[in-house]
Amino acid sequence: MESHCRDARYLWNLCVEQQAYFARGHAARPPGHAERNRQLTEIRAEHGWLRTGSVNVQQQALRDFDQAMAGFFNGTHRKPNFRKKGRSDGFRVVGKDARHEKLNRKWSRCWVPKLGWVKFRRTRDAPVGAKSYRVTLDRAGRWHVAFAVKPDPIPGPGTGEIVGVDRGVVITAALSTGEKLHCPSLSVRDRARLRKDQRRAARAPKKSAAKEAEYAKAGRLRGRETDIRKDFVEKTSTRLARQ
Repeated sequence: MESHCRDARYLWNLCVEQQAYFARGHAARPPGHAERNRQLTEIRAEHGWLRTGSVNVQQQALRDFDQAMAGFFNGTHRKPNFRKKGRSDGFRVVGKDARHEKLNRKWSRCWVPKLGWVKFRRTRDAPVGAKSYRVTLDRAGRWHVAFAVKPDPIPGPGTGEIVGVDRGVVITAALSTGEKLHCPSLSVRDRARLRKDQRRAARAPKKSAAKEAEYAKAGRLRGRETDIRKDFVEKTSTRLARQ
């Protein structure tokens, strides 16, 4: 899966560089999706390490870049930029390879090209009819799979009332209805562990295995804090939409 992330990142960065080259006025217009696929065939024949990867994953990386550029020209997204290893690592699986099934109450599995079936722990029920999913690697070293499906609309209360939201520091959000929302964070014990890991990482020799290990421990705690906040935001947004 790390090699799939490497291939997708490599092709994405090539597309960003190619787009910047044509934007400087070296030619009339950049190549389209069909031309980029032809170029992909050529570089796969030239580089053996790229040829051993999944062509479907690599083609989807080109489609993701085309979609990102369309969003940029429509004014809905920022301009695509270079990707760095360890940040936004991931790849998308679509088409006939996008297969997933439920194993039991807690576990499911999905198909990864060149690898086979991979089990994952469900945090929520997988949507029915999902024809694509994205596998990502966060900074804490955890793999995630997210299914792409259009969510069902949440019916509103129909009263026509508007609720104002004021974001703050001490109080996460204050509503015009008088309700105050406090975003949860790490426990006192986990915050103490986080400071301890960060101090040990700062004292460890540069580029040592000890420094990497301490930063990995801190990253796992940061990832847990991010998960807690995401769950809070999702549950609160759904609750407010139904009020």
